[in-house]
Amino acid sequence: MGYTVSSEEAESVYFISFHSELFFIDIFAASEFFLLATMSYDRYVAICKPLHYMTIMSIRVCRTMVICCWGIAFCIILPPFSLIATLEFCDSTAIDHFGCDAPPLLEISCSDTWLAARMVIACAGLIFIITLVCVVLSYISIMKTILKFPSAKQKKKAFSTCSSHMIVVSISYGSCIFIYLKTSGKEDVEINKSVALLIASISPMLNPFIYTLRNKQVKQAFIDLIKKIAFLSKK
Repeated sequence: MGYTVSSEEAESVYFISFHSELFFIDIFAASEFFLLATMSYDRYVAICKPLHYMTIMSIRVCRTMVICCWGIAFCIILPPFSLIATLEFCDSTAIDHFGCDAPPLLEISCSDTWLAARMVIACAGLIFIITLVCVVLSYISIMKTILKFPSAKQKKKAFSTCSSHMIVVSISYGSCIFIYLKTSGKEDVEINKSVALLIASISPMLNPFIYTLRNKQVKQAFIDLIKKIAFLSKK
């Protein structure tokens, strides 16, 4: 005997799924910014205090910093997520977006979303400001130290050490500030979707090239793999 799902039950399943996806997207995104700030501190220690690097950035310290990043991210996203979870959705179950992000989810709610929308912007701004201040302060100290290096070779090596992180920071902050910290209208939906695609797909895809392919051992292993494939293809 079959079981027929009512429209209310189907809608409930839809929005439980939406809220679950929203929670994980938000906590992963928020923790990424705090991890980027932590990485900027790591670069600061590596360049400004190289002799003390192993002592300052020990395994225990790194683990504690990662746990703190996740904990702070959870505490910040919890208030807006709790407000969004109480909203009613009665008009549509279709989100005009690639994923379940807060702004498109608010657009299909039939409740008053003013407070939830302001809370989303406030928490996003708080995350951006806290982490961006850490990144900027770290790089100000890094730049001061680099400029004191006597040789151009040392300066180039130091800039190379930071360049990968700076590329990821630029993509992440620029994209998210564009989405969350600007006045958006319905005509901006398509642009926001494109920017969200950059954050969710293109940026993670570039990470292996940005980070690992700058490593000499990885470069050599990649070259050896290409040579091996070319050799096998000639047989």
